[in-house]
Amino acid sequence: MHTLNRKLAALAAAALLGLAGCASTPGGNNFFDDAMVTARVKTAIYNEPTLKVTDISVSTEKAVVSLSGAVKSRADRVKAAEVARKVEGVKLVRNELKVQ
Repeated sequence: MHTLNRKLAALAAAALLGLAGCASTPGGNNFFDDAMVTARVKTAIYNEPTLKVTDISVSTEKAVVSLSGAVKSRADRVKAAEVARKVEGVKLVRNELKVQ
């Protein structure tokens, strides 16, 4: 019985150490940080009253935001990039928006 308890304790400790190694830290540029940045950028663009757009796609990789899709004017293209740059966690914005 004592041996079984020790084995269970060792197994639990190994599992906890393994999970601790998988934990993310803010600024670690993992998938979840990028997903949060993407969500914040989408929300910021959607909430910007001067942008009446629905065809902007946002993706993030290692805190670099890529904007793609179509906008109605050059001013909308510039404004979308400005809004994205102001979002917390964004290091760089790649503006690939097309003016139609």
